[in-house]
Amino acid sequence: MASKSNVLRDEILQLPPSERLKLVEEIWDSLATTPESVPVPDWHKEELDRRLESPAPGPGKNWEQVRGKLRDKGS
Repeated sequence: MASKSNVLRDEILQLPPSERLKLVEEIWDSLATTPESVPVPDWHKEELDRRLESPAPGPGKNWEQVRGKLRDKGS
């Protein structure tokens, strides 16, 4: 017998992409209301600490620059 979560997953996967995306957004928003309850792996914390201790040199890039670079890599 299939578990409830497997049945639910199968039903969700039958939804059109736009409805699945809306569901993902709603789930993400629900997690964002209580960020303290979302587990953060130790390796994430370690990586954040490392980056704070040794930030990349030079100025950061804005979204337009990052998007342009990604587009260049894709072509």
